[in-house]
Amino acid sequence: MFSGSEIETRAIAARLAATLRAGDVVLLEGPLGAGKTTFVRGFLEALGHDGPVRSPTFNLIQTFDTLPPVMHADLYRLKSWQGIGIEDYLESHVCLIEWPDRAAGLLDAASCWRVELAFCGEGRQVEILAPDTGDGPPAPLQ
Repeated sequence: MFSGSEIETRAIAARLAATLRAGDVVLLEGPLGAGKTTFVRGFLEALGHDGPVRSPTFNLIQTFDTLPPVMHADLYRLKSWQGIGIEDYLESHVCLIEWPDRAAGLLDAASCWRVELAFCGEGRQVEILAPDTGDGPPAPLQ
């Protein structure tokens, strides 16, 4: 999907938010500035959160008391997820994880949702892939 603005990126995220429940994990991939935190902002807005949403680059994990509850982690500054407590949220929250390559050994990536954001002209290309159910490769969310 093409997003030409932050508003469109947040709207795409809202569509995904409507489908997920506690225990689901979303791996957010893309270069710096691609819109991962903007995507999270739209996801949380769709669940009723009306406060600020900042990238947890320095505090690493933020939680939000939405329904379902959401945990947002940014692993950019880390080499590993170990020792920050991320595993404590995997069953009780929807987990949104930026820089998931640093989560090796924590998750079976095939069982996670994947959101890939990439620069595309004046906007962003956003691809959302559902978890692999064993029925073939994950299908993009339309």
